Amino acid sequence: MDRRGHGVARHRDLSRTHYRNGVALSHETGSHETGSHETGSHDTSPQALTSVLAASAAGARAFARTTSEERSGMLHAIAAALDAHAEELVPLARAETHLPEPRLQGELKRTSFQARLIGDRLRQGLLADVRIDHADPGWPMGPRPDIRRTAVPLGPVLVFAAGNFPFAFSVAGGDSVSALAAGCPVVVKAHPGHPRLSRRTAEVVAAALREAGAPEGVFALIEGVASGVAAVQDPRVRAVAFTGSLRGGRHLFDLACARDEPIPFYGELGSTNPVVITPSAWRSRAEEVARGLAASFTLGSGQFCTKPGIVLVPDASALIAALPPVHSGPMLTPGLTDGFRKSLDELSGTPGVEVALVGEPLEEGVPAPVVLRTTAATVLAAPRVLELECFGPSTLLVEYAREDEVYEVVGALRGQLTATVQAGPDDDELALALVPLLAEHAGRVLWNDWPTGVTVSDAQQHGGPYPASTAPATTSVGTAAVARFLRPVAFQNLPDAALPAELRDGASGPRLVDGHLKTPS
Repeated sequence: MDRRGHGVARHRDLSRTHYRNGVALSHETGSHETGSHETGSHDTSPQALTSVLAASAAGARAFARTTSEERSGMLHAIAAALDAHAEELVPLARAETHLPEPRLQGELKRTSFQARLIGDRLRQGLLADVRIDHADPGWPMGPRPDIRRTAVPLGPVLVFAAGNFPFAFSVAGGDSVSALAAGCPVVVKAHPGHPRLSRRTAEVVAAALREAGAPEGVFALIEGVASGVAAVQDPRVRAVAFTGSLRGGRHLFDLACARDEPIPFYGELGSTNPVVITPSAWRSRAEEVARGLAASFTLGSGQFCTKPGIVLVPDASALIAALPPVHSGPMLTPGLTDGFRKSLDELSGTPGVEVALVGEPLEEGVPAPVVLRTTAATVLAAPRVLELECFGPSTLLVEYAREDEVYEVVGALRGQLTATVQAGPDDDELALALVPLLAEHAGRVLWNDWPTGVTVSDAQQHGGPYPASTAPATTSVGTAAVARFLRPVAFQNLPDAALPAELRDGASGPRLVDGHLKTPS
């Protein structure tokens, strides 16, 4: 079981499949080992998977030739359809995930917002890196030919939906929307933690795409571990996007790389998201810092990939005493609950690590929030502590006695999605010195904020060095996420009629022309 419940367990053999609204749906009796609230398994059969992938490959060329304006319209149609079906989708999500209705309503709004935002940027031409170098006989290294560079879609993309965000990182989430914006057909491997929601969302998306004029085969849903593994290895799949555990993601990453023709694997695999509280911050903002930490590590019962799991603090006892009461609700699935308890047992059983505080669960039988504590000396003697991600409501306080211990612990970090500095006044020298050091390890560095909020914007970066991500130069959140599914191509000395539309003379949209940035007037 991975931290978001995708699971790597073997499922039963597959059976029959039917299609509704253009989405592949399959049925089988039996049970999931992954904590799904469904009583039956619906794994996609090998025959149905072959049909889905064949249709995706067949539609890829036609979809790649759609215009940015057409694809923008498709994304807006998806957003409108999601909003229109909110009263149906939110209760489905509530029944399968235990997440509260306000959280799900907000997440669904985020999901439709990111589809519209990427659609808008697509229409504005801001997602294309267009470069034009006109022929120049006086070019210093010799006569230069006419060279024009753009990007083309990779082809069918396999998206592994996440369990902790049943809308925003699932069937119609950022990975799916980014691939569609790039002009790539999408095959979503549904998450077993919310199967009925996944199927219904897929139907809504497929219907919206069809009504917006998308070619056949542009969108499909598959289910089951076996079908996901088989799809990663299928030559018709040209890229994979994954959100889940280090173990499960690394297994799939290795499969993608071991193909006769390796393909890009964009995996977000885990992070402990270190926070450094400086002595100056603790002297000047102790109550604020304690309150912020309590809210952040318990948000969503700690089931955020950006949860602050490691906190370096000058006085652990004082921080524990300053924490407000901490509470936690149900986790997404029984499998995740078991996984959290096991990882918590492993971490608390590490020599030099102790349980310092146990909060109150909001319901009987759900995990209580836990604060653990240790010292920088213990961590430096056993750096693996920094890598133990407890996906649930817990955090580990690491007390340091000297500033040099902070630098040593930061130097021992592996790749992280986020790293945070809780600083004092602007002349906090330790905080200022830490920023570039933390940037060596993390995709996003925060100052006097908390990492559990991941806004969708043009400048957002959600990724980081391995093992936070298998592709540290990319992001899975924000408009830059589209670039993952595009491949640069240069066209040399082509007549205007043979060029892609965005490279032709007189085309609109931002572009770099002969070294000068040109923007529409």
